[in-house]
Amino acid sequence: MTMQTKQQKPFNWRSDCQFELLIDGTEFFPRILQYIEQAQHHIDIELYLVESGKATRRVVAALTDAAGRGVSVRCLFDANGASEFVPEERETLRQAGVELRFYNPLTWHNGVRNLHRDHRKLLIFDQRIACTGGLGFTDAFCEADDSQPGEKDPQTRWHEQMLVITGPITHDWQKLFEQSWQQANRPQRKRLDSPSQKHASVPLPDARAGLGRVAFSASRNNRDLLLSLVSRIRHAQSRVWLATPYFVPPRSLRRALTAAARRGIDVRLQVCGNFTDLPPVRYAGQIYYAEMLRAGVRIFEYQPRFLHLKSTLIDQWVSLGSCNFDHWTLHWNLEANQNALDPALSQSVQHSFEQDFSESTELTRQQWQQLPLNYRLTIWFWGRVKRLADLFLSFY
Repeated sequence: MTMQTKQQKPFNWRSDCQFELLIDGTEFFPRILQYIEQAQHHIDIELYLVESGKATRRVVAALTDAAGRGVSVRCLFDANGASEFVPEERETLRQAGVELRFYNPLTWHNGVRNLHRDHRKLLIFDQRIACTGGLGFTDAFCEADDSQPGEKDPQTRWHEQMLVITGPITHDWQKLFEQSWQQANRPQRKRLDSPSQKHASVPLPDARAGLGRVAFSASRNNRDLLLSLVSRIRHAQSRVWLATPYFVPPRSLRRALTAAARRGIDVRLQVCGNFTDLPPVRYAGQIYYAEMLRAGVRIFEYQPRFLHLKSTLIDQWVSLGSCNFDHWTLHWNLEANQNALDPALSQSVQHSFEQDFSESTELTRQQWQQLPLNYRLTIWFWGRVKRLADLFLSFY
């Protein structure tokens, strides 16, 4: 049976992993360029969003130099997410010897299969350093915002994280990249099924430093990412903190969150405020806010910039990567997160959450009940559109 049709098994937990959390492109983009410059043998990159601009020009130049000194460079970009990556820069990479592939090229005859996208964000250097998060090669992620002259700490326009990973677990990340690389032109659509008792998630080991596991969604009926999250929420003892820019979760996740809040767990949602790239999706997700607030879930809307984090902290368990845990993503996209049990990383993620909470507006149940009628109608309309989309998904 070929790799393209074989059911991919979940990865097990690995020990002796090391993690470093970097916040925003002003921290992680220079590190990416540094890793490219220091690579001696291999560079493998898998990304959804790639747009030509200042940042991408710097990446193209660095990758071209790396290929010129004999480094094997492979780039797998999603065909839709890289639609604004100009042909001239693509050709520059190819002429330098970079292997360049685009996941699931858009064609008329593909029909709904065009909706199946590679949403992973993965960079691997010399098969020993892996990086993941919600990043992309765009100016909004990587370049400091110069529209605020004189600011002491310049910021990128999108608030994002990148996790640097070393240790034996990089072999699992490498294996995941190889699978995507091989099926780039032959993607498989998968169904979303809600977690059930007959499908158990990978058991959670006793917490100790350096534990990590790669969680992913890939081939048909693979629900590893959703299963691991819902299982952790159901067994949470003190807190469930979840950051996502697009809160349109499947029913199993909504039920797990509200049930946890009702049994006294500190459940918090960190979502984007008025700064968002998809306002309709924000409105569609807000149809669930009343339900969440009634159950005791606390909701924080980030104010300074567009919050694009995909991060979860449940007790000491961390999950960070590409997955938004929304219904559409889980149905159509290739996704991957780093799950970890590591006290130092948990502390870093906790500090990041607390900083973001301090820069957010917390929505109260009373405030939500006093929303203007026109805003309520907007939420109702996009909520209906979302339900029609869910109905559409049920046929594929």
